[in-house]
Amino acid sequence: MKPTTLNTEEKSISVFNILINGNNRIVTFSISILMLFVVNFISAQTEVEKDVYKAFNASAHLKNMHTWHGFVVHPGAMLATSLEYNTRNTKFTFGVWGGASFSTIDIENKETGEKESAYYKEFSIYSVYRFSDKFFIEAVSHNNYTGVEERGDKLNYWSYDKTQGYNFVDVNFGYYVTPNTLLYLATIVGGGSGDYELQEDGSLKDSWTQYFEVKSKVWEKGGYKLSLFAGGAWSFTTDKTFYTEGAGNIINVGAAFGKDVNIGNYNIPIEVTAMWNPEKEKTILQLDITLF
Repeated sequence: MKPTTLNTEEKSISVFNILINGNNRIVTFSISILMLFVVNFISAQTEVEKDVYKAFNASAHLKNMHTWHGFVVHPGAMLATSLEYNTRNTKFTFGVWGGASFSTIDIENKETGEKESAYYKEFSIYSVYRFSDKFFIEAVSHNNYTGVEERGDKLNYWSYDKTQGYNFVDVNFGYYVTPNTLLYLATIVGGGSGDYELQEDGSLKDSWTQYFEVKSKVWEKGGYKLSLFAGGAWSFTTDKTFYTEGAGNIINVGAAFGKDVNIGNYNIPIEVTAMWNPEKEKTILQLDITLF
């Protein structure tokens, strides 16, 4: 059979059809490749997110002493550790914090009147909820049971009897007025750990002591930073507060200087705090080394 001969117009149409069909296949192939790339990219991003999120975290600090809100909680070297859980959205944290000293303090036994040596021991529980990057609320159960048994008392970790002097709860609010300046308000709940005033009739009136602090980072350069802080305490219900012997007062003024020390590939953040308590006329220099 003789092959069919196409005229010029028919040839053009035939070539155009071939090109169109070929281009469609190319486009289809390109779209398929693009969809595979997008799917793989999304999967990879999801895997990265899964890898980045760590529900649990731990830390350890080595300190030459331990201070808190103008108090010297322990005057000697100690190790502080923490273990906490954080939600994926970082809004909620629940954790425990503990401290143990390398040195002892003298505790008087109420039965014998003799001095006994006691190591600093604390196991506190805390939770934080962050409403935004600026505002958070915090609750802490402070459990400092240093010297409880040495002074002749029976240790009851979950007892919040206000006269025992080692367990109390505070509720705190923090607000960053700027990224570098924090306003912090802490309130001791229900007269815990001696936060009360003895009345003439022998009753105990809860102080509900308020502690307010302003802390601001004023300088930072090349891993070095300097912050200034000032804090005071008062009570709306009693003259005596948890932090003072008399009326409310400024109790915590100072500066904190931080820097990173590099040892090989290991980075160690350190912070040196100079603190002055005008009410107790006490000045200290605290060194805090972050081990991890």
